[in-house]
Amino acid sequence: MNKQLITELQSLGLRLEDAESGLAVRRGGAGPSDHKAVSIGSKTVMVPITTIGAANSPFTASAPDEHGISIIRRDGRVIDSLAFPRQPRFYGLQTADGVPYSHIATLHAADVLATTVLQSCIRYGNRKKSCQFCAIEQSLKAGRTILRKTPEQLAEVARAAVELDGVKHMVITTGTPNLTDRGAEILCESARAVKAVVDLPIQGQCEPPDGDSWFERMKEAGIDSLGMHLEAVTPEVRARIMPGKADVPLERYMDAFDAAVSVFGRGEVSTYILAGLGDTAEAILSVCEQLIGKGVYPFVVPFIPITGTPLADHPSPDPRFMQDILQPLGAMLKQAGLRSADMKAGCAKCGACSALSSYEA
Repeated sequence: MNKQLITELQSLGLRLEDAESGLAVRRGGAGPSDHKAVSIGSKTVMVPITTIGAANSPFTASAPDEHGISIIRRDGRVIDSLAFPRQPRFYGLQTADGVPYSHIATLHAADVLATTVLQSCIRYGNRKKSCQFCAIEQSLKAGRTILRKTPEQLAEVARAAVELDGVKHMVITTGTPNLTDRGAEILCESARAVKAVVDLPIQGQCEPPDGDSWFERMKEAGIDSLGMHLEAVTPEVRARIMPGKADVPLERYMDAFDAAVSVFGRGEVSTYILAGLGDTAEAILSVCEQLIGKGVYPFVVPFIPITGTPLADHPSPDPRFMQDILQPLGAMLKQAGLRSADMKAGCAKCGACSALSSYEA
C-alpha cells in the first residue's frame, strides 16, 4: 500500500468524475464527515470528497467500470485504481418502531460499526464554548440520525451488522452530556447491551470523567478499548479551537491516561490528534512521545474542514507536514511495540482516517 498516496489523498481530497460513485458521502455528525470510504488494494481508507480543498484536488477518480473499479489520476496521469465498498446489508433494515438501522449506527471503512449514542453536546449550541470543528448535530437536524440511541437499538443493530456484514469491531462515542461522568455512564449502558447479544470488541470514547473509578466500570460493562481525544496538544490551540473542552486541562488528560492504561492495558487506550489546527509538528511529536511512554496510542489524522462549521474554510494540512509527523511517529510506535493492529477495537485499529498505520512498518 502506497503510504504517500494515502497521505496525499487524505490531505488534498479526491474529485469524482461520477458524483454518484459508490456510497453516499458522510455529511455532518461525528467521525469522518464529508468523506467517502475507498478501497485501494487491500486497505480501505476515508478520503475527503466535498471540502473546498477537495474541489481543487489534483486527484480524480473515474466512473466505476462494470467491475466497480475506478481509475485514480493525478493531474490527468493514471497512478492507481480504487473501488468503493458496497452498501452494507444492515442498512436495509429498520427497528420495529420504524427507525432505519443506518440512523442508529453506520459502517466506517470496511468492517467497523460506529455510533454516536447521544447526538448532542452540552457545548454545541454555544459557539463561545463549542469545538469549532464539530458538526455533531448536523446529521440530526438533517434527519439522518436520532438524538439518543437506546441500548436495545444498539444491540439489535450490532447483531445484524455482525451477522449480515461481518463487522469486526465497534466504536461507541457520544456527545458530552454533562461535566461529571462526561458520557461514561452512557457508554456503559450501551456496551453492556451490545455484549449481551453479540461478542463484538468495543471501543468507548468520551472525555476524561471526573473520577478514575469510571474506567473500571467501563471495563466491567464490556468496553475493551478506550479513546479520550485531545484533538489539539498545546494550551493555546486548545483554547482557541475548543474553548469549552479546554477547561479540562492537559494535566487531567495525562493523569486519566495513566489511570485508564492501568485498567485497559498498554496499547488499549488511544487519543485522536488533529494535525493542521495550529500545533507545530514538533509540539505534536513531543506530546506523542509522552503518550507512547504511558502506553497510549496517539492516532494522528489530518484535520479536514466540515461544511457548516466555524472552521469550514480552514485549510487542510499540507501532505509534507503530515509526512513530517507520521514518519517519525511511526518509528516511535514501532520501537515501543505499540501496533494499531494489536488493538482490540477503535479508530486507531481501523486506521482508515490516517496513513499512520502504514508508517508503523
